[in-house]
Amino acid sequence: MPVTSPDAAPSSFPSPLDEPRQILTDELLETIRGRAATHDRENSFFADDLADLRAAGYLQAMVPQHLGGAGLTLREAAREQARLAGAAPATALAVNMHHVWVGVARFLHERGDSSLDWLLEETARGEVFGFGYSEAGNDLVLLGSRTEARPDGDGGYSFHGTKIFTSNSPGWTRLGVMGLDDATDPDDPRIVHAFVTRDGGGFEIKDDWDTLGMRASQSCTTVLDGAHAPADRVLRRIAPGPSLDPYVLGIFTSFEILLASVYLGIADRALALAVETVNKRRSMKTGKAYSQDPDIRWRIGTAALALDGLWPQLDLVAGEVDAQVGKGAGFFRSTAGLKVRVTETARQVVDEAIRCSGGSTYFNRSELGRLYRDVLAGIFHPSDDESAHSTVAQSLLGPLED
Repeated sequence: MPVTSPDAAPSSFPSPLDEPRQILTDELLETIRGRAATHDRENSFFADDLADLRAAGYLQAMVPQHLGGAGLTLREAAREQARLAGAAPATALAVNMHHVWVGVARFLHERGDSSLDWLLEETARGEVFGFGYSEAGNDLVLLGSRTEARPDGDGGYSFHGTKIFTSNSPGWTRLGVMGLDDATDPDDPRIVHAFVTRDGGGFEIKDDWDTLGMRASQSCTTVLDGAHAPADRVLRRIAPGPSLDPYVLGIFTSFEILLASVYLGIADRALALAVETVNKRRSMKTGKAYSQDPDIRWRIGTAALALDGLWPQLDLVAGEVDAQVGKGAGFFRSTAGLKVRVTETARQVVDEAIRCSGGSTYFNRSELGRLYRDVLAGIFHPSDDESAHSTVAQSLLGPLED
């Protein structure tokens, strides 16, 4: 798997002395970009992109080199995800869920916890991991579950419940799931975190992904009806509610940071398209390119100012995880804040790009129109705006009184 250092960073990226290494070539990204509109129009899965990314070694990006991967840091992987999102947002979002699990395993491995080393090894051998945690109406996210985890008597569990937004549904071979075990000890219920396999059965994937945007991700509903995880694939049994277990911290930090990178990539691409468009379009009133219109220039400047402030934040927060900074609960504030700032700002940037680029962006065939639809998905991922504000307020004011 080739890993290269870029000769120069894109103009909207900061240029730290230590440039992030890259796996994705410009040629591969252009190939993937060329398919994105078709997948969006046909509501089809990105199977061809996944095959190319696998062949490039991209699915092993964060696996340590001594375990067969490229050894990219979380910061470097986030930058690569931003580049991929600029080419095909739905592909990047779906691949993101695989990278999240590799990020969790890496988080634990670097802190002396080998409980997920098997995941790093299986990733190096080509397994693809999916994220089966989201549930309709579950605003507790990692702190509770509507899914039932039934003990099998030998340390394993079968899972019964419905998971939504299961990205990369056609492609995963291993699915991370969680459910509530309130049968083993009704006075001490536990959230069970485990992995099930595709060939193990016990689940149904519904063909129900017909959405406004992020269509190629095929984040279909998954009904668990006996999907089984043996004892050696049960990772944690954690009491419901807030937890500083490194497994939970690993999930939260990896998910929020990598998710933010996808929406940063969308915003970066939207700004680039807007700049290209306003240099080409000409005003009948003045005869000049729209790039000479003061109002257009203000909008472009506004979008760039907002976007430029996000890249250093991504680098800082991801870099703290890579450096194993001991922030503990502080990671919830910093990563949730990053995710919300990025997804909200990305929508503003795409909106400015649309306003600069004219009515042609209202057509589905427009790439900017597609980015406009894709960027909206950011508001639905955890942490949402309300949850992030609550997290930050609690870090400053303490918990709410009973």
